[in-house]
Amino acid sequence: MSNRLLFAVFGSLALHAFVFAFVGGNHLAWLSRKPDVQKVILNVVPRAPEKSPARPTARTQAPATIPAAVIATPARQKNTATTPVTQHPLATQPAPPAPTAEEWGFAGKYTLKNSKGYRYSWGKQVRSMMGTAVEGQGAGEVRFRLEIAPDGTLAKLETLWTTSKIAEQLARKAIESMPPLPPTPTGKPLIFERTISFTPFASDWPPIYDDDCLPDPPAFTNPYAWDGKSPQVVHVEPKPVEKPDPQALEECLRQLPQNAIEAEVAREQRLMNRWGASKFEE
Repeated sequence: MSNRLLFAVFGSLALHAFVFAFVGGNHLAWLSRKPDVQKVILNVVPRAPEKSPARPTARTQAPATIPAAVIATPARQKNTATTPVTQHPLATQPAPPAPTAEEWGFAGKYTLKNSKGYRYSWGKQVRSMMGTAVEGQGAGEVRFRLEIAPDGTLAKLETLWTTSKIAEQLARKAIESMPPLPPTPTGKPLIFERTISFTPFASDWPPIYDDDCLPDPPAFTNPYAWDGKSPQVVHVEPKPVEKPDPQALEECLRQLPQNAIEAEVAREQRLMNRWGASKFEE
């Protein structure tokens, strides 16, 4: 009984040892084996998609024959023709008529305000001899300082400023060829400044004589002006305006001429432009 038991134990141990040896050897060999990289990569790379069947291509047609005229013409032509620019007609203003003999007769006797009538008639005479003013570079203004001798001849002429050399040349040419003028109203040399406008947008309106009997308002003088040599005088009070004699004023008012209609219209227009009344005309 004991021998059989021992034989069974040893047999069982030998069988287990054999199985363990066989299984353990295969397991170690499997762990030590290097994987087949090529097979793994090939298995990971996805399969390329199948190509779709080729679509039937359209039938190619032979190119149509293009005329020679079409080939010679460029595909896109530039419009080189320039559109003519429409120019507006230039503004013009004809020369005013020369003073009449009656106007010169009045100017030769009017002594108020440094012979206002004579000065106006002289400027009108010069402008009438300059011709038509045309818009452009030739148009402009020129201001003279002149002296008229007691017999009416020109004694001195000086250009103070000008905006057009052409206007100055025309004015000087007209002054040199002026007809004989009447003597000055006071019998003394007449010295004054005069602006001649040679433009199509300005007119020399007749003067207004309403206030010629009243004394001139005091001229403004800068109280701080100094020539650097004379003693400084500050806050110089203007001289008070002397009131005219009532009898002399009444006699002077009787001699005043009647204003021209053009002069009245020009004065009203200047007042409206000054105070902005033209905005409410509409």
